[in-house]
Amino acid sequence: MASRSRENHEISTVLQRQQHRVRYSESVEIGSVIFSLSGVAFILADTQDVVMRGEEQFLERIQKFINIHRNSFLVLSAALHGPQEWNIMFRIQRRFLGSNLRIIPVHNTAETVKLMLTIAKMTSKPCADDIRYKIAMTKAHIMENSPVWKMLQEYQLHCN
Repeated sequence: MASRSRENHEISTVLQRQQHRVRYSESVEIGSVIFSLSGVAFILADTQDVVMRGEEQFLERIQKFINIHRNSFLVLSAALHGPQEWNIMFRIQRRFLGSNLRIIPVHNTAETVKLMLTIAKMTSKPCADDIRYKIAMTKAHIMENSPVWKMLQEYQLHCN
């Protein structure tokens, strides 16, 4: 689902060309894209827009966004991430430190779409369950074959 403001945006066009169904809504925050099946929400912004429209107003929009969405990402776009762009990101990070907001810098539309689709896929239930299973199996394998783990087990047996 995307905000109505993204209806004629390049990101919507790319998503539709890749056969993703995009729904538009007036009720979601301006500039946002929500993947409801995976439970992630992205708010897309350009660093120049932040500068031109005012940082404080932008920060209020982000606050409203993270209050609504538990798993939220700010995708901050700039053709070049120079000192001004990094400074904006730093101020946003400092303001929302400890919140559920993750800030990701991108350079173009293709990068933005790839990023959103990857995160949405990795956080979807089937994929997340598969990742958890693989991590558990890897952990078990490491523990079974680790000489350090074996030494610790022997040490524990000798202590008892």
